[in-house]
Amino acid sequence: MPELPLHGVTPTHIPAWPADTVAALEAATAADDPMSALRDVAASAPSFLPVWAELAERSLDAGDPIGAYAFARVGYHRGLDAIRGAGWRGQGPAPWSHEPNRGFLRSLDALRRAAAAIGEPGEPERCRDFLLQLDPEDHLGVAGQ
Repeated sequence: MPELPLHGVTPTHIPAWPADTVAALEAATAADDPMSALRDVAASAPSFLPVWAELAERSLDAGDPIGAYAFARVGYHRGLDAIRGAGWRGQGPAPWSHEPNRGFLRSLDALRRAAAAIGEPGEPERCRDFLLQLDPEDHLGVAGQ
């Protein structure tokens, strides 16, 4: 069943990612050196949003907020390109429930967290607000942050 428009705005759905690219990401996350393998996936599929999110999140987990910020910023900008290409016109949701949207939403959340870690004023709040616009159900739990 298609999602109903929210106040006349239809949710945006990024197209599904190619199965071989998804498989490459899964293999990279299980590799002996996942960061190197993930970088290889990013180099071979630079528009593949989940790989940028994964790189950013792993960099945050490793205590590298600058690296995380850079990876997340790429995922964010590529994500904007993707949702615009899917019909988003500056408003309305790009819901978490549509799996291909998750790479963009995760990148935006990683950008929020990395910006907070490096003390960038205003950026964490802007990212949080944008996440809540895109995913009003707040699957990433950012509303109280």
